Amino acid sequence: MADAVTARWHGDNYQARIFWQNAFNLLDENSCVVEVTFEADGPKAFDDIVVKYDPPVARSGSERVSVEYHQVKWHVQSGGRFGFADFIDPEFIGATAVSLLERLRQARETAPSSSQFAFITTYRIKDGDPLAGLVSGTDKSVLIERLFDGTTDRSRMGAVRKLWREHLKLGSDDELKAVVCGLRVFEGHRSLDELRSEINLRAQVVGVLACNAADSDFRYDELARQLKVRQLNKLTRETLVQICKDEGLFVEKATVVDEFLPVAIRSFLGLSADLIAAAPENTLMLTDDFRQRYLREDLGWQGDIRPKVEGFLLASTKKSSRLKLILDAHASIAFLAGSILDHKSGITTRLVQKGRVGATTWRADDGSEAQGTRFDIVEEHVGSGGDIAVAINVAQFATPQAQAYVKSQLPDVGTLISFSMPNGAGHQNVAGGGHAAVLAEQIANHLRVKRARDADAMVHIFAAGPNSLLFFLGQQHQGVSPCIVYEFDFDRRGNKSYQPSFVLE
Repeated sequence: MADAVTARWHGDNYQARIFWQNAFNLLDENSCVVEVTFEADGPKAFDDIVVKYDPPVARSGSERVSVEYHQVKWHVQSGGRFGFADFIDPEFIGATAVSLLERLRQARETAPSSSQFAFITTYRIKDGDPLAGLVSGTDKSVLIERLFDGTTDRSRMGAVRKLWREHLKLGSDDELKAVVCGLRVFEGHRSLDELRSEINLRAQVVGVLACNAADSDFRYDELARQLKVRQLNKLTRETLVQICKDEGLFVEKATVVDEFLPVAIRSFLGLSADLIAAAPENTLMLTDDFRQRYLREDLGWQGDIRPKVEGFLLASTKKSSRLKLILDAHASIAFLAGSILDHKSGITTRLVQKGRVGATTWRADDGSEAQGTRFDIVEEHVGSGGDIAVAINVAQFATPQAQAYVKSQLPDVGTLISFSMPNGAGHQNVAGGGHAAVLAEQIANHLRVKRARDADAMVHIFAAGPNSLLFFLGQQHQGVSPCIVYEFDFDRRGNKSYQPSFVLE
């Protein structure tokens, strides 16, 4: 019984922290969040947290989102797995009679057409389950075009449609599509401790009290519950400001003028809670040019995307010589941005790098290079050509996919150079901006020596690492170019390999 009580407490705290993760955006003047509700009143269907936006936000599709409804499911153990069949099982969400899909249909009946629905769980999708191929790696939305692929009920996707359609007692796939369109699945979501750290960071950004990491309790957990008891659980900016005043949450501090102009480039969007930072006039939205992570078939990286990025950044440099750059964008765009804002541009740049505990600001002189290791470098002969392929293994191992791509697509490549972290791949491999800058310089210096005999040799770049590293490598473009940067098929919807993007001469 004691374990059951503790689990229920932790589940309540988890939901409260998802709430504050969104609610603190109300205090950010550049956020488009206008209302956040904790445990909304009404039918119990995706009502754990409700977030409204004005103006509506852009996501991966052409339609903008005005409201998002969240269903949150925390589990004691993080090792649990689920698949598409669990969406029809009430027990999966701790219910006795109503399944996740039935709750989704209930929510759809009363929600605006411009709504999205987020299912957040600490469990992960089973390996090999069809659901794994249905969730976008960009914004976690269900890939409608893959689910409704025109196959029969006997196919892999047809089995999913059939089970869901019959469970909901629907007469056609079109009716099912109307239910699941707009569903997002956040599996393997952050732990309680990770959410606590992220909320503390967000609190500091918007000027409210952060809780001491050494404290046994976390004040915001109980505050969320008390707001519900007092019927103050529907927050706007004005009501949250008043609550912060009443509770003594605002931190008094000297006014500090940030001399760095926040500018953002967004080619994809993730969690709603991440929609903060730069003003609209200082934001380049490229999301309409992409479907998930994939460039529209009628557009080209070089002819369409590159001029937009170059024009936007050059216009930004006329506003300020100090830029704080937010890159919710493809790695290729980060590299291109670095090549534009290189050392000869006269622009001082700071980078907002997102991680497991939120966003931090990275700069090339932050001293983090002393905390991090350098690349191990391995060269291998892969052909008789003069071109060079580069695999950058930081967050993940890029070398195997790069080897396969070079073998099948790049006959002019003679050498593959792998830059790998000594401790293997991982998302915590880069300590900060200074470390990223030093790693980028190590790559550029090695290539300068390698290309000394043939300065015209094309360099093909395959990278799996933080955008900040790609930005700093782009700043070294004169030692790397001519080069081509490649994008990987993260969602495995295309060629399940790499695609070339920008060519820099």
